[in-house]
Amino acid sequence: MAQNNYPKLHNSMWPGLVGKKSMGGAEPDIDLDTMLDLTAKADVGGTKFDGVDLFIYTPHTELDLSDDGIKALADKIQAKGLVVGSVVAPVWFFGNAMGDDAKRAGWVDSVRKTIRVAKKLRELGVRPYGVVRIDSAAGVKDWDQDPKGNTKKIAATFREAGKIAKGEGERLAAEGEICWGGMHSWKNMVNLLEETDMPKVVGFQADMSHTHLYTLGENAEEHRLVPAKYNYEPAEFHKAMTKLTKALRPWTIDFHVAQNDGSVFGSGSHEKTGKHCQVDDVKGKLNIPRDSGYWLRDENGKVTKKMKHICWDGCMFPNEVLMKQETWNKILGAMIEVRNLHGWVG
Repeated sequence: MAQNNYPKLHNSMWPGLVGKKSMGGAEPDIDLDTMLDLTAKADVGGTKFDGVDLFIYTPHTELDLSDDGIKALADKIQAKGLVVGSVVAPVWFFGNAMGDDAKRAGWVDSVRKTIRVAKKLRELGVRPYGVVRIDSAAGVKDWDQDPKGNTKKIAATFREAGKIAKGEGERLAAEGEICWGGMHSWKNMVNLLEETDMPKVVGFQADMSHTHLYTLGENAEEHRLVPAKYNYEPAEFHKAMTKLTKALRPWTIDFHVAQNDGSVFGSGSHEKTGKHCQVDDVKGKLNIPRDSGYWLRDENGKVTKKMKHICWDGCMFPNEVLMKQETWNKILGAMIEVRNLHGWVG
């Protein structure tokens, strides 16, 4: 039997930035060259990462990167034997999707510029698949002041960006994380996608770490899918995940593999959100290979083949951890297990 070669296995570059100095943290950023090098050197029995997903913002990548700069970026990544998949639009630095006209315009403009970079990378042959990731960049408490009205505003903003994406041959994926207003529960997410009403262009990005927290009803108790006294009992977990993925899988066009310890936290004005764990953390609540199947197989257990690539996402770890090659080898090992269970030969 031939070994599965799809979905392709990618590593995210933004763990080198999220929570680091450029985003208000204490530790220095890890530059893109270093993140690429760690990814390219990861090896498990001769299997390596196929590519990377990028954060289109400084200090990794300038949002207004010139055509020559994009070509240099493509050359750098190809020289490592890697390709590019999905890219993240840095919407939070420019506005939000439910604010006033200026904030919504800033949000859309940042997505427009990200789409430009993504398209150029595709045209250069270094990006054979992937989407542009977005979120509302709005808080849950602000959204709660006018749920219906704010959902309509976000949907209108998403549609505006969706029209740009469609015109450039791209798709947008809204990230399933409990801290984004209007996207902070599974029902709110479905309502927003239905209101946006661009199913072929604007879809959903599931992160198995963050998105499974929808079952707990964090930031949206009324949409909880598990009992109040819940400790990840297998039957309850399966029941909740089955309902969650039945609702969101039809919209899912991008997928992050990750681990989570089931806890949430908030910092300052930031809403509660989840925490990634290291792939082998003993406190991790997820069985990574098994639980990826909720997203990568349909309700009848058949592999969907919807995602040409999957990406590891693990943020907020100390640089001491991120700079160890062993960390990335272990992650790659888990990704290979996911592909062995839920992949295909293409």
